[in-house]
Amino acid sequence: MLENLLDLVKQHAGQAIVDNPAIPNEHNEAAISAAGSSITDELKKMIASGNVSDVASLFNQSGGDVTNHPVTQQISGNFIQTLMNKFGLGQGAASGIAATLIPTVLQNLVHKTNDPSDNSFNIQSIIGSLVGGGGASSNTGGGLDIQNIISQFTGGGAAGNTGGGGILDTLKGLMGK
Repeated sequence: MLENLLDLVKQHAGQAIVDNPAIPNEHNEAAISAAGSSITDELKKMIASGNVSDVASLFNQSGGDVTNHPVTQQISGNFIQTLMNKFGLGQGAASGIAATLIPTVLQNLVHKTNDPSDNSFNIQSIIGSLVGGGGASSNTGGGLDIQNIISQFTGGGAAGNTGGGGILDTLKGLMGK
């Protein structure tokens, strides 16, 4: 997932990073990488801390605007701090970059994940990456079999699925919420 996510960030980094004089050209790749890392690291932290409902609600927003979503705001805040600490940007410049880039990338990630004709992102790779598994048959060591999780997202009827309202209910069931 990280490789595809970095490609997605690169596609949308033009105005925010590449064409931005606040970030010298020699730091463009590092800033793009920092944006991708901010997204994956925050999603992992949220899931690990039990904040699964917000992450799931983000991915349920296939047609909605994600700009004001709590997950987007948290990732943006993390990215702002990274830009300030790592690249010496001021609060205003860092906030402008984050406000331009993070919602756009997340909107595209959510759209691509929910688009059955687009296989660049799928729930299997996203869940596998976020809970620490590498693939469909991986066990995360915490008792979660990635294939079992994926089958719940795809309607495979794995144990623990209460037959409710999609991704949000599925993730809540998986995490014992």
